[in-house]
Amino acid sequence: MTDPKISTGVPPAGNGPRPPLPWESARGAASNGVTAPTDQVGITEGAHGVHALQQVKGRVHRKLLERLNLSNLDRLDRQQVAEAVRRVVQDLITQESVPLNFEERDAVVVQVLDEIFGLGPLEPLIKDPEISDILVNTYKQVYIERHGRLEKTDVMFQDDRHLLQVIDRIVSAVGRRIDDSSPMVDARLPDGSRVNAIIKPLALDGPHLSIRKFKRDALSGDDLLRTESLTDPMLALLKAIVKARLNVLISGGTGAGKTTLLNILSSFIPITERIVTIEDSAELQLKQPHVVRLETRPANIEGQGEVPQRLLLINALRMRPDRIIMGECRGAEAVDMLQAMNTGHDGSLTTLHANTPRDALSRLETMISMANLELPERAMRQQIASAINVVIQVSRLSDGSRKLMQVSEIVGMEGDIITMQDIFVYEREGVAENDKVLGHFRATGIRPRFSDRLKSYGVDLSALLFSTPMENGRGGISRW
Repeated sequence: MTDPKISTGVPPAGNGPRPPLPWESARGAASNGVTAPTDQVGITEGAHGVHALQQVKGRVHRKLLERLNLSNLDRLDRQQVAEAVRRVVQDLITQESVPLNFEERDAVVVQVLDEIFGLGPLEPLIKDPEISDILVNTYKQVYIERHGRLEKTDVMFQDDRHLLQVIDRIVSAVGRRIDDSSPMVDARLPDGSRVNAIIKPLALDGPHLSIRKFKRDALSGDDLLRTESLTDPMLALLKAIVKARLNVLISGGTGAGKTTLLNILSSFIPITERIVTIEDSAELQLKQPHVVRLETRPANIEGQGEVPQRLLLINALRMRPDRIIMGECRGAEAVDMLQAMNTGHDGSLTTLHANTPRDALSRLETMISMANLELPERAMRQQIASAINVVIQVSRLSDGSRKLMQVSEIVGMEGDIITMQDIFVYEREGVAENDKVLGHFRATGIRPRFSDRLKSYGVDLSALLFSTPMENGRGGISRW
């Protein structure tokens, strides 16, 4: 029975044949070999339950693919095609023997459109602005990260084949492929979201897909204050550090917010400077007018054509940059980054994975050794101590919140040891009943040695900014 509330936009089957639309196949068969998954978790259970909706959606999807001439879709306006497809789907639903209410019909339409134009079951997650990561652990298990906490969803694919179709759609759009000969791939969605996929035989249980969503609206320093990730005195110091062209290393674990903080620090760079960014996957959102964005290129299927960060960094030095921003140091490019910092490119910024500022320096030594320069240990440490001025440690705590755990200054060498001093630290005090981490930010009372440099750039921070809690209960400490 046809639901009177649904307008199909096409004549019913009994009213004679309808002439084919421009995007429909005259032969009534899909031309690209796409097969429709027969099952998918429904958006709403309705009167018939999820299983019934899965079956209806599978049949409608197959019939729709038989009508479509997919080779013509790219040449037509996407919105017009979507509306036309919606009308045909509604027409096909009216031909189903299973009566569906308005909500169930709309759910089937949305799911079929997601299969044709989007990422299938993942499309609602992609559109949710509160979700930062989507983690697909085989076809039957999907997790998301929301506000720093992992949550399991009820989203599922039909089977491994269905998930592989979505993965192949993502990677083929950027000229890559994934198969037994190349079972691991990095890619990017049209909106800039970062994608990693790995399949059998490397992934034993089936295909895995990880999506780090791209934030369209970059966070600001005020956002960090609002989320209690730092204090006003700390933000004032960070702005001064960037303005005074100090070299900064941001350290932290996966998902700690290193790239977010790097983006915020870069927003403090004057608009008169020429900035060159180097990234594996373009994530930075600089607002300055004079920015050159460089991105690495992986090797092709034959293992040729790779352009690593080190080559891009060497090329960037020939482009007359005022500042170089490297998304992440991972290997031998650390040598060239330190050299750039030591030879006139002050104010450069980069990140790396480490648990503490001291660990970050140890990792830099390891990266330098990867360049096979056979430098003695003391020489490596002297390079690090003379190149980097400030190390900022960020962390994601157990409650999902992100904090600036330490702002530390590198002050030089004592013998063979790099000496550092903390300017601000975050001290944990415990966990509340709601699992919220308790703690406070504290100024150590140490005035940084680069204070004179700040003054030379017109920044004169008050001594109260660095005072200890005993000297100044409001300026040096913030309790939450």
